[in-house]
Amino acid sequence: MTNVHRAKRTLGLVTAVVAMVCSTAVSASSAASAAVATPRAVAAGAPVPSSGCKNPQPPSVTNQRQDIEVDGAARWYLLTTPAFTTPSPTVAARATTKTTKTPAPRPLVVDIHGLAEGAVIHAQTSQFGVLGQKDGFVVVFPNGTGSPVQWNTSTRAKPNPDLDFLAAMLNQVEASQCIDTSRVYASGFSDGAFMVSTVACTMSNRFAAIAAVSGLLLPTPCHTTRRVPILAFHGTADPILFFNGGVGISTLNQALGRGGSGGSTTTTTTPPAKLHGSGYPATVQAWAVKDGCSPRSTDARVASQIILRTYTCPKGTAVEFYVVLGGGHAWPGSKFSQSISSITGFTTFQINATNQIWAFFRQFRL
Repeated sequence: MTNVHRAKRTLGLVTAVVAMVCSTAVSASSAASAAVATPRAVAAGAPVPSSGCKNPQPPSVTNQRQDIEVDGAARWYLLTTPAFTTPSPTVAARATTKTTKTPAPRPLVVDIHGLAEGAVIHAQTSQFGVLGQKDGFVVVFPNGTGSPVQWNTSTRAKPNPDLDFLAAMLNQVEASQCIDTSRVYASGFSDGAFMVSTVACTMSNRFAAIAAVSGLLLPTPCHTTRRVPILAFHGTADPILFFNGGVGISTLNQALGRGGSGGSTTTTTTPPAKLHGSGYPATVQAWAVKDGCSPRSTDARVASQIILRTYTCPKGTAVEFYVVLGGGHAWPGSKFSQSISSITGFTTFQINATNQIWAFFRQFRL
C-alpha cells in the first residue's frame, strides 16, 4: 500500500470525529488570525474575460449548491460570489466602478476539501468564501465522491472522473459568472492537497498557481505545460501525514479509543522533524527543481512558530514553503481546525493560510 493510499485510509477515520464536532464548532469557525499577509505585487496584465461576462450578473451568493452532471454522474459544488459593487482585486479590472453596469472579470479560487471533510466543512475550515466576498473574487468548493468522501488523485487514471468533474465545473462557472480565466487558482487541504498536486500536473494550462496545506505531492507522471507556482504548508508535528514521510495511523486510532496500529508500521509518537529531510521538505524541493528554481533554499523565521522557505526561481514563478514548528494536521489560522486539535494536533494562529494563499496567488496569471 502506498503512502497516499495509507494516508487516505487513515484520514477516513476522522469522519466520525468531524461529525461529532461539526455541530459545536461551526460558530467558532470564522476566519481568525492576528497575522496579516504581507502585501505583494499583483500580476500585471489585462484580464481574459470568460463567456459569462456577456451575461447579466446574478446577485451575490454564499455557499450556494450548484449541481452538474459529469460523465453520467451527478456531482455538485458550492459557489460563493462577491457583490456586483465590490471591485475586482486585479489592477487592470479596477476601472469597473459602482456606477457602471459592465461586470469586472474576477479571479476564481477552487478550494478543495480533505478526505472525509466534504465541501461544506471545508468552507468552514478555510473561510475562503468570506475573503472572496470581501476582496472581490469568486470561490468554489467542489465535493468529492465515495464514503468517506475523497478524491481520485491519480495522474495515470484515464479517464479520471474527478479531473473531468473539475474541468466541467470550471466550464460551468466561467459560463455563468464573469471570470478572469487568466487568474484561476486551486488550493486544497490534506487529500485536497493531494488533488491540487494532481491538478498542477494535469491542468497547468488552466490554473495559474496552486497551494497545498498538509499534503503537497509531486505525482508520477507529472507532465506540466508550464512552470507552476507552488505554495505549501506543513506542520513538523503533523500526527497523520508525518513531516518527513509516513502515516500516523496508530496515533489517530488512539485518539478514537481504538487499540492497535490498524495495520500501520508507524508508532503512536510523531517522529522528530528534520527540516531539510525526506518527505514534504524533499517534495517541495523537487517541485522547485521541476520549476527551474535553484535546489538551494533560504529559510526565514517570520514568527516564533513559522519558518518561510523560499527558492530562487525564474521570473513568473515561485516555490514557497511555510514550515509550522510544532504544527499539526491543520489549516493555519482556522478556528475549525483548532476545535478538533485533540485529533489533528496544534493549529497556529501566527499566520492565516487563507490570507497567505490569496496574497501568493495574486502575483501570478496565465
